[in-house]
Formats: sequence, C-alpha cells, structure tokens
Amino acid sequence: MEKFGKSQSIKRVEDVRFLTGGGRYVDDIAPEGALYAHVFRSPVAHASITELDVSAARAAEGVHLVLTLDDLETAGMNVAMRANLQKNRDGSRGAAPERPMLARGRLRFVGEAVALVVADTPEQARDAAELIELEYEDLPVSLNLAPGGETIHPEAPGNRAFDWALGEADAVRAAFDAAAHVVSLEVGDNRVIINSMEPRGCYAEWDGARLHLCVNGQGVWGAKDQLCNAFDLPPEAVRVTTPDVGGGFGMKAIVYPESFVVAQAAKALGRPVRWMSERGEAMLSDHAGRDLVSVAEMAFDADLKATGYRVRTRCNLGAYNSGMGQMIQTQLFSRVFPGVYDLQNTLLEVEGYYTNTTQVDAYRGAGRPEAIYVIERLMDRAARELGVDPWELRRCNFIAPGAFPYESATGEIYDVGDFPRVLDHAERAADRAGFDARRERSEARGKLRGIGLCYYIESILGDPSEGATVEFNADGGVTIYVGTQSNGQGHETVYATFLSDQTGIPAERISVVQGDSDLIAKGGGTGGSRSVTTQANATLAAVDKMIAAFRPFLAERMGVAESAVGFDDERFRADGSNLTPTMIEAAEMARAAGREDLLRHEARARLEARSFPNGAHVAEVEVDPETGKVTLDRYTVVDDFGNLINPMLVEGQVHGGVAQGVGQALWERSVHDAEGQLLTASFMDYAMPRADDLPLFRFETEPVPSTANVMGMKGCGEAGTVGAMAATANAVQDALWQRGVRQADMPFTPHRVWSMLNGELHRAD
Repeated sequence: MEKFGKSQSIKRVEDVRFLTGGGRYVDDIAPEGALYAHVFRSPVAHASITELDVSAARAAEGVHLVLTLDDLETAGMNVAMRANLQKNRDGSRGAAPERPMLARGRLRFVGEAVALVVADTPEQARDAAELIELEYEDLPVSLNLAPGGETIHPEAPGNRAFDWALGEADAVRAAFDAAAHVVSLEVGDNRVIINSMEPRGCYAEWDGARLHLCVNGQGVWGAKDQLCNAFDLPPEAVRVTTPDVGGGFGMKAIVYPESFVVAQAAKALGRPVRWMSERGEAMLSDHAGRDLVSVAEMAFDADLKATGYRVRTRCNLGAYNSGMGQMIQTQLFSRVFPGVYDLQNTLLEVEGYYTNTTQVDAYRGAGRPEAIYVIERLMDRAARELGVDPWELRRCNFIAPGAFPYESATGEIYDVGDFPRVLDHAERAADRAGFDARRERSEARGKLRGIGLCYYIESILGDPSEGATVEFNADGGVTIYVGTQSNGQGHETVYATFLSDQTGIPAERISVVQGDSDLIAKGGGTGGSRSVTTQANATLAAVDKMIAAFRPFLAERMGVAESAVGFDDERFRADGSNLTPTMIEAAEMARAAGREDLLRHEARARLEARSFPNGAHVAEVEVDPETGKVTLDRYTVVDDFGNLINPMLVEGQVHGGVAQGVGQALWERSVHDAEGQLLTASFMDYAMPRADDLPLFRFETEPVPSTANVMGMKGCGEAGTVGAMAATANAVQDALWQRGVRQADMPFTPHRVWSMLNGELHRAD
C-alpha cells in the first residue's frame, strides 16, 4: 500500500480558492469586452414552424448578430450533432434522425434552441429576442413510452428509436418454466433534472485563423473534435479549454448546441462572445436523467436460488438522440445487470422512445444506478413474497468469494469480491440488531419505520487509457498535466498527493494543469468514475519514465553503473556513493547541465480491465401516516473501493452521491403536462434535497483490492448514487408494507405516500 498512496485524509487544497471567491469559472474569465448571447427557445413542445422573422431583433439597439439555422448553413457549417447509436436486436442500427444545432422546420420540445441573439449587454440580447416573430402550427404532443402517437421523426415509426436485447431467450424461458417460484415487479425510475450548482456556459474567440472555445464541460477533446467537424477546421486551428467547473454529473459530458452557435457568432463577428445559462433555462434545456419503466422477473428453485432473470425496459430518449442517450439503458445498464448475484440465465430487452421532451442522457452512474435499482427492488420484493429475510436471500444468491474472477452473464469480468464480508460489516455498522427496538419506539409515536438494504456493484466506464506529463519548472516547482477534468471532485489535491507519494516531491510544489487541448494532447475527461484510477495509472507510468531517464544521468555523477542507481520514492541512491539527490535536486542538476530532455516526461498507460466497486447501503426511514412525510432517519454505507488514496475525498464523493440518490427517491421528479410543458421548471416546483433533510451518514470501508490495476483501486465517484435509490425505496416499502401497500414507486413525496396509504395509489386488495 505504501507504494500506491499513503491513504491519508488530506484536506482539499483547492477549497481555499473556492471558498474565498477565487474560483475561475467560465463566467468569471470571459474576455473583457465580450458580447453577450441569449438563446431564443421554443415555447411549445411540438409544432411546425410557419414563419421565423428575426429582422426586428437584428435592428434592435445593441444587437450585433442574430443567428438561425439558415445562417449556420449559409456559413458552411455542418449543423448535425453527433450521437452514439445502439443496434437493434435484428442487427440494424437504431434510428438516427438529424438533431440540428438550431430548430429546422419543426419544434420538438419546450426549450429547443431556435435562434441566438448577440448584443452589447445581456439585457439588450433578451429584449431583442422578444422581438423575434415565431409563427407555428401546433402538432399533437407525444409523451408515451409506447408505440404510436404523433410521429416526431419519420426515421422512427411509432416513435421507437431502437429495440435492443442481450441474453439467451431460450435458456431464460427454460429457467422460468422449471422454476419453483417466480416473482415479478414493475419498477418506475422517475425523470430528474440534474441541476449542477453552476449552470452551463461558454465563451468563444476567433482571431481570423484559430477558434478558441472555453466551456464548462467534462473534457475538452470531444468538444474539439466536434468543433473541427462542424467548422471543417484542422485540429491545429481549434483550441478548447475548461476552467473550474461547478458540477457536471454526466450532464456536462456532451457537447450542446450553444457551444457551436456561440463559436459561429464569435467567428462571424471577429469578437469574443459569451453565453451563460440561467437556472430556468437550464431546467428546460439541460439533458435530463433516468426516465424509464421496467418489468422485472426472477425465477427461483425450491432452495431459493435464483435461476433466471429477465427485464423488459421502456426508456425515454427525449425529442432527439443525445450523445449517449441510446447507450445508457442498454449497454451501460447491462454492465451490472445481474448485480452481485450468481445468475447466468438473464435476458435484458430494451425499447427506446422519442417523446416531445428534453433529451435524456447520462446522470451520475449512467445506467448502473438504473440497473441496480431494478434488481435490488425485485430482490426485496422476492424476499417478502417468499417469506424469507431479505438479507439472507441476498446472501444465498451472492457470487461466492471463491468464484472470482467471475464472468457475469453479460460478459463482464468481476475481478474480485467478498460480498458476504462487506454485508456482515454493514449489518454491524447499521445496528440492524437494534432495528426492532427503534421500530417499536416509532410505533409508540404513531409513526411507521422501515429499513431498506441495497447491495450494489458498479462498473468503471470511459476510456481505459490516459496520459500524464510531468514538467520540472525553473522556479523549483513541478507541473503535472492530466487528461481528466475536475468538476469539483478534488483532483488538484489527489493528483498532487499521489505524485508526491511516488516521487517525494512536496505536494505544495506540485501544480495540476487540466482542461486545455493546446497543453494536453489527449485525454478522456471525467465520467464513469474513471478519473483517479486511470490518471493514477498514467502517473505511475510517467514516474517510471522519469526514473529510467534520470538513472544514467545520475550514474555518471555518482560514479557507479547505471544498474546500481535506485529510487526509493524519495531519493536516488547507489551503493558506493554518498550522493542522494531528490527528484527535484536531480532536475536542478539536469538543468544546470543543459539536459532539457530530463525536465519533461510524458507517458500514456492503459488499464487492461475494469474495476468493480461494490458495497451495502442501509437506509432507515420514518413515515408519518397522517401526512405522508418520509424522514430519512439513519443511513449507513459500507463500501469496497479497494485501496484508497485519500479517504476524506472518497467519503465526500459518497456523501454527494447518496444525497443525489436519496433526492431522487424522496423528492425529485420532472413533470410535464399533456401539452409537453414542464411543470417543474423552477425550484418553487422542483424539490431538491436540503441539508436538514438528510441525516449524518455513517461511512466505512471493507477493502478488497482490485486486481484490475496495479494500485488495487476501484472508482468511487458514482457509487453513492448507485446504492442510494434502492436502499431508500426499499426502506419506504418496508414501512408501508405494514399498511398493505404493495407497490411503492419513487419519488416518495408526502402527497404520493399519503395517497398510497389511503388507497389512491397502488395498494393491496
């Protein structure tokens, strides 16, 4: 463990900057004199455009430019946005309707970008946008996750985007035919608005030959590639940068229309142009998360061993394909589809549908929280129907510790795991033995108490390769250039600390540089809990290159053979020499000798396998049957993240993830009316978790070091959300079961819970 990080809880160094107002966010650093952009958006969910007249807006005071789709195409832009496509079960590809950067001929969701106004001030841009004359003929709105309704795209008859399946249908059917018990459950996964603290924004500059886009995203290279394509520019003519980012959560991973249109505005005007979303605008235009319904079934033999598992899912894509929209509930869902259970007969069938709503794409966990939510809700239901303890039903179906490495039914190689050990730890930490007494105390006060368990597993996603460059500076400092992108996770601290641990360079002398396509040739950005695992792997490779490069240089000065020079993570040493330079001292010697080649070291490294974080979440809730209010009273997490670099940062990541998962379970829900208007378009109507809604979380770890990387680490960024939804929902279901409620779906708002208890929502006969 010593070699791969000292596992010390070091406070985040960047927090001083953030908490004292020194953060450098995109809206803080826009060039002086930049013009302001405002996006004119569709007011309706579905309509044919009959007239779009922007002449009055163009003539308004302070306005420099108004762009429509026609203007983009006249400028020679490729206006079709990219998206990954899924294959249908027959081998054909999913529907690929054009998603233009600005509306073409038809409006397909409330908030769709129609035109961009650029003016001297934001007020002038907004005022001019009100002068735009948009005439349209309303079309029927389609919101159903089923075939039919008004066609949104001719490329998708019945509005079905894809029909995908993974598994052996015949083997699964045979398992169900032979089953002693079959349990089924319909599981809804409500749409949520992601609401990062910092809304989306960007600015663009054009100097006549080169385009610079600064955007608060999750990586610069995807944006650079798409800008090159949109403007037909060579890579050397495009620079993308990302400064400090106030939260992304998957929502900022894709490239949105505004980046392209703002870039064209800057190019057309020869002046910097800036745009920053307002909160209400963000709630309409940022892609949403989740939004699917699944019917799950599990077959058991007479000994209550699960023998078959099948799920049929209908998921919402919104009005267009987003970047990863077709992949979330298919390939990414499938990564952990069987969960932690020894299930080889599985079938996942997924249909994706277009609706007249904002696009749906990645949200913290991206498919894995959805998959775990389904199987853990079903496992809980199975225990109730089969009359067994839900913890014991899980234990008897776990993949055994001796079965690793284990190939799941969906082809994933789980490298290591000891699920019973982690669950035992969670049972102690959550004081399950004391639950009955706590329930009795709640009942004495007229309240219902429930306990819920989720045992999750998640798969690290994203590019398994990453790069790192270490540069020794003339002032004695060191810069590490990284290919990942912090969105607030503490990368500056963890990367400097990790490099310090491997080299002895004081962490306070290490600067972390990220988010600049000119300075860093390639990188995978942030997403899929990949950042620390892949970046630490690349850093190790860079350190190895540094040591190898310095050894012959120092051997001459030490008067020993190159093979005699070693490095002990702090100093170079060799028997027979009293010269023991640190890495910094070795660099100073190289600089003095004119050896510039020893002052910069670059390496790329690839993880050959994914790691699989896992753990147990235990939630306890108290329900007031008079009002339906659910109070989350206790929450315990025991995670297996393998080896940790900084436990404090890990705990912070888990806390944030749990808050987002609990938020979806208890409060958050995106609601549209029949006309496709978003009814939850402000924080007056969309409920976010607040500090006083959440208890103090108990967080502990039970590490089983991964064999998928030399550090023994497992990513932690999304694990909190993956486990929180089902643990909270199962706790509420446990409380309501006593009153005959057999179907309980998120979010468990007071009105919905009161309705369940009073027979207005799903209730036993």
